[in-house]
Amino acid sequence: MISAITWSIAMVLFLLSGLHMHWVLGGRRGTEAAIPSTGSDLIFRPSNLATGIVALLLALSAWFVLELGGAVKLLYPDWIISYGGWLLSAVFIIRAIGDFKWMGFFKRKKGTVFARWDSAFHSPLCLLLGIGILVIALNH
Repeated sequence: MISAITWSIAMVLFLLSGLHMHWVLGGRRGTEAAIPSTGSDLIFRPSNLATGIVALLLALSAWFVLELGGAVKLLYPDWIISYGGWLLSAVFIIRAIGDFKWMGFFKRKKGTVFARWDSAFHSPLCLLLGIGILVIALNH
Protein backbone atom coordinates (compact mmCIF):
# COMPACT_ATOMS: atom_id res chain seq x y z
CA MET A 1 0.00 0.00 0.00
CA ILE A 2 2.79 2.46 0.90
CA SER A 3 4.46 1.64 -2.43
CA ALA A 4 1.29 2.60 -4.33
CA ILE A 5 0.97 5.86 -2.38
CA THR A 6 4.66 6.59 -2.92
CA TRP A 7 4.55 6.06 -6.69
CA SER A 8 1.23 7.91 -7.07
CA ILE A 9 2.46 11.00 -5.25
CA ALA A 10 5.78 10.97 -7.10
CA MET A 11 4.04 10.74 -10.47
CA VAL A 12 1.70 13.64 -9.62
CA LEU A 13 4.69 15.75 -8.56
CA PHE A 14 6.62 14.83 -11.74
CA LEU A 15 3.56 15.74 -13.84
CA LEU A 16 3.26 19.09 -12.07
CA SER A 17 6.96 19.68 -12.66
CA GLY A 18 6.42 18.96 -16.36
CA LEU A 19 3.51 21.39 -16.50
CA HIS A 20 5.70 24.12 -15.03
CA MET A 21 8.40 23.33 -17.60
CA HIS A 22 5.72 23.67 -20.31
CA TRP A 23 5.10 27.20 -19.04
CA VAL A 24 8.84 27.96 -18.94
CA LEU A 25 9.10 26.90 -22.58
CA GLY A 26 6.36 29.32 -23.61
CA GLY A 27 3.13 27.41 -23.09
CA ARG A 28 0.29 29.48 -21.69
CA ARG A 29 -2.49 26.93 -21.39
CA GLY A 30 -3.86 26.78 -17.86
CA THR A 31 -2.08 29.84 -16.51
CA GLU A 32 -5.34 31.64 -15.74
CA ALA A 33 -6.32 28.75 -13.48
CA ALA A 34 -2.85 28.55 -11.91
CA ILE A 35 -2.17 32.14 -10.82
CA PRO A 36 -4.36 34.01 -8.31
CA SER A 37 -6.08 37.07 -9.71
CA THR A 38 -8.39 39.87 -8.69
CA GLY A 39 -10.66 38.83 -11.53
CA SER A 40 -9.15 41.30 -13.98
CA ASP A 41 -5.46 41.33 -13.01
CA LEU A 42 -3.04 38.63 -11.90
CA ILE A 43 -1.79 39.03 -8.33
CA PHE A 44 1.75 38.38 -9.57
CA ARG A 45 3.46 37.46 -12.81
CA PRO A 46 5.98 34.71 -12.21
CA SER A 47 9.15 34.93 -14.27
CA ASN A 48 10.45 32.02 -16.31
CA LEU A 49 13.25 31.67 -13.75
CA ALA A 50 10.81 31.45 -10.83
CA THR A 51 8.61 28.99 -12.72
CA GLY A 52 11.69 26.92 -13.61
CA ILE A 53 12.73 26.86 -9.95
CA VAL A 54 9.25 25.62 -8.99
CA ALA A 55 9.54 22.92 -11.69
CA LEU A 56 12.91 21.85 -10.28
CA LEU A 57 11.61 21.83 -6.69
CA LEU A 58 8.61 19.73 -7.72
CA ALA A 59 10.87 17.22 -9.49
CA LEU A 60 13.21 17.07 -6.47
CA SER A 61 10.18 16.61 -4.23
CA ALA A 62 8.97 13.74 -6.40
CA TRP A 63 12.36 12.06 -6.14
CA PHE A 64 12.40 12.73 -2.40
CA VAL A 65 9.03 10.98 -2.04
CA LEU A 66 10.41 7.98 -3.92
CA GLU A 67 13.35 7.85 -1.51
CA LEU A 68 11.13 8.41 1.53
CA GLY A 69 8.93 5.51 0.43
CA GLY A 70 11.95 3.26 -0.14
CA ALA A 71 11.40 2.93 -3.89
CA VAL A 72 14.86 4.34 -4.74
CA LYS A 73 17.99 5.51 -2.94
CA LEU A 74 20.36 7.94 -4.57
CA LEU A 75 20.25 11.65 -3.72
CA TYR A 76 19.28 12.39 -0.17
CA PRO A 77 21.17 11.57 3.04
CA ASP A 78 19.29 9.69 5.76
CA TRP A 79 18.94 12.72 8.04
CA ILE A 80 17.13 14.65 5.29
CA ILE A 81 14.86 11.69 4.66
CA SER A 82 14.10 11.46 8.38
CA TYR A 83 12.98 15.07 8.77
CA GLY A 84 12.15 16.07 5.22
CA GLY A 85 8.98 14.01 4.98
CA TRP A 86 7.46 15.94 7.85
CA LEU A 87 8.52 19.25 6.34
CA LEU A 88 7.28 18.45 2.83
CA SER A 89 3.99 17.20 4.23
CA ALA A 90 3.60 20.43 6.19
CA VAL A 91 4.31 22.53 3.09
CA PHE A 92 1.48 20.91 1.15
CA ILE A 93 -0.98 20.97 4.07
CA ILE A 94 -0.22 24.64 4.74
CA ARG A 95 -0.75 25.38 1.02
CA ALA A 96 -4.12 23.62 1.21
CA ILE A 97 -5.14 25.74 4.21
CA GLY A 98 -3.95 28.80 2.33
CA ASP A 99 -3.21 32.43 3.04
CA PHE A 100 -6.81 33.26 4.05
CA LYS A 101 -7.11 35.77 1.21
CA TRP A 102 -6.20 34.50 -2.26
CA MET A 103 -5.72 30.73 -2.02
CA GLY A 104 -6.52 27.69 0.06
CA PHE A 105 -9.67 26.31 1.63
CA PHE A 106 -10.15 29.46 3.71
CA LYS A 107 -9.61 32.10 1.00
CA ARG A 108 -11.83 35.19 1.01
CA LYS A 109 -11.41 36.04 -2.69
CA LYS A 110 -13.84 33.91 -4.65
CA GLY A 111 -15.43 34.05 -8.07
CA THR A 112 -12.27 34.10 -10.20
CA VAL A 113 -11.10 31.32 -12.49
CA PHE A 114 -8.21 30.63 -10.12
CA ALA A 115 -10.47 30.61 -7.05
CA ARG A 116 -12.80 28.07 -8.64
CA TRP A 117 -9.89 25.82 -9.67
CA ASP A 118 -8.27 26.28 -6.28
CA SER A 119 -11.41 25.17 -4.44
CA ALA A 120 -12.13 22.26 -6.77
CA PHE A 121 -8.62 21.02 -7.52
CA HIS A 122 -5.49 22.79 -6.20
CA SER A 123 -6.28 22.86 -2.48
CA PRO A 124 -7.76 19.33 -2.32
CA LEU A 125 -4.76 18.00 -4.26
CA CYS A 126 -2.32 19.73 -1.90
CA LEU A 127 -4.18 18.31 1.10
CA LEU A 128 -4.07 14.79 -0.37
CA LEU A 129 -0.37 15.14 -1.21
CA GLY A 130 0.37 16.41 2.30
CA ILE A 131 -1.56 13.61 3.98
CA GLY A 132 -0.05 11.00 1.65
CA ILE A 133 3.49 12.19 2.34
CA LEU A 134 2.70 12.17 6.07
CA VAL A 135 1.52 8.56 5.82
CA ILE A 136 4.74 7.63 4.02
CA ALA A 137 6.84 9.49 6.62
CA LEU A 138 5.05 7.71 9.48
CA ASN A 139 5.88 4.38 7.86
CA HIS A 140 9.52 5.28 7.12
